[in-house]
Parts: sequence; structure tokens; C-alpha cells
Amino acid sequence: MADATAPAFTAAAWEQALARHQLPGARCTHCGAIHVPVRAICPACHSQAMEWTSLSGRARLAAFTSIFVGPSAMAAKGFDRTNPYLSGIVELEEGPKLSVRLVGLDARTPTLEWIGTPLVATFVDPAQGEGGRTELAFAPACGADPAAGAAG
Repeated sequence: MADATAPAFTAAAWEQALARHQLPGARCTHCGAIHVPVRAICPACHSQAMEWTSLSGRARLAAFTSIFVGPSAMAAKGFDRTNPYLSGIVELEEGPKLSVRLVGLDARTPTLEWIGTPLVATFVDPAQGEGGRTELAFAPACGADPAAGAAG
């Protein structure tokens, strides 16, 4: 049975959790699958028996790309051909994969050795006075050597 005090599984609830620097997921109580971002219906078994779950924020880098010409929102943040940024797919310790911005790695000198690097969730807050929303990003875990990749 769903907790009547828990927020609905909406994009707004997801954004509010990120603003509090929390990484939530939705666990299907029928099949056990975990989904990020949260959703009201399980894509695996189509059950509506979902519950909120806290995720560890630990992950490994599965894939990435260095972006030199990005969308206008990223250009407005100062990213361009001389200041690229990284976007990647991370596999959370709990299993789900998601697309996120990567920080703490040099987007100018990407290397395949980064694949498998241990990562931790970090939250990028909007600059004071800018408004906007908190973004989920991932950075190398403390002590992880990105050059070591999966061995790190």
C-alpha cells in the first residue's frame, strides 16, 4: 500500500528532491525494479504499486561524450568550442542507468580509460540570483583515478 504522506511520483517531486541534494528512485513493489527518475507506473511490469526509495549515489561510468557545441542552455552557462562539457551514462550501484552531466573530468582530453570509473552523485545548484533548478551530475569518487577506469 502506498504511503499517503509520500509525494506523488511527478517531475516536480523529483526536482524538489534534487534541490534538497537527495537522489530518490521509485521501486516497484510488484517486480522490485528501481527506476530513475521516478515514475508512477513501472515500465517493466506496468504495475502502479510504486514506492519511494533512497539511492546511494554511487555509480560507474558506462559511456560518455565530450560536447563542444551544445544546446543554447549550456552555451548560456559558458560552454562552447573552447570550454566543452561532458555528458555520460552512469550505472547506479542499485542497477538503473541514467544520462547525466559529468564534472571533475577534463572534457578537453577525454579518454576511453575513464569507462568503469567509480563516480558519486553531486548536485549543481544554479548561481545565486539566476533562478533555475538544481542539476544532477556525477564526479569521480574520492580517491578514484579516472585513468585507471574499471580498475579504479
